[in-house]
Amino acid sequence: MSAKHAEHLDGIAALAARYDVFLLDQFGVLHDGQQPYPGAVEALSALKRAGKTVALISNSGKRAEPNEKRLLKLGFEAGSWDHFVSSGEVAWRIFSDMADSGALRAGTRCLLISRDGDCSAIEGLPLVLTERGDDAGLVLIAASEGDRYDLDHYCGLLGPAAARQVPCFCTNPDRIMLTAVGPRFGAGEIADLYEQLGGSVTRIGKPYPAVYEAALTLAGNPARDDVICVGDSIEHDIAGGRAAGVATALVKSGILADAGDLTGLFQELDAWPDYTLDAFRWG
Repeated sequence: MSAKHAEHLDGIAALAARYDVFLLDQFGVLHDGQQPYPGAVEALSALKRAGKTVALISNSGKRAEPNEKRLLKLGFEAGSWDHFVSSGEVAWRIFSDMADSGALRAGTRCLLISRDGDCSAIEGLPLVLTERGDDAGLVLIAASEGDRYDLDHYCGLLGPAAARQVPCFCTNPDRIMLTAVGPRFGAGEIADLYEQLGGSVTRIGKPYPAVYEAALTLAGNPARDDVICVGDSIEHDIAGGRAAGVATALVKSGILADAGDLTGLFQELDAWPDYTLDAFRWG
């Protein structure tokens, strides 16, 4: 495909005729956090019936299992994907390896930024939770509650840790998230704030390489010409997929649902999809 011309398709059936491995985003492609998009459940199942390898690849700070349980609760069919790779899962395995090697000291106090008190991002790791930035030895930004708090709340929480140069990891680089009350700032925006406060951040998730490497490894390291990455974010899914050397398709049902001509964004981010679709449906 031309790097600066996106072919518009009516559905993913046309992609199934061209590619064998699908790396699919979930939020904004399969569902909006509350319910599946029309046709998405059927389209995902149809991909598996067509014999495709499907890896769901998500900037969720939660581990893979709770994400998969939510998909089933939303009505997606068990077995309609082969692998689930979340940035939270990749980060958990990195921290686990660090703990095994001694690079992460047991008992390190972790200031965890998550949603609804969820602690699954660090379960099983030798970390001790703290709610204070002044005694934290590690900051983990796994999610945003931008629908409940403003950035000043996070400024007060994170400022003392940033001033002490406490290492920070962000396992959801998305700057915008979809909520029941509309788009709000995501964990990626909180990570940007931490840097503005004087700290430094290691980001794990799309568009960064680790999640793509994990997904492609699980898929059996296929030839990159056989792989397509499907998502609703130019900054994360399209830029990340292109950097991983695979084809990309932009679905305009999530954060770009009300956007008009996207040419300017493609140019600004230097991330041109190979294909565009109005929604994740079969055809």
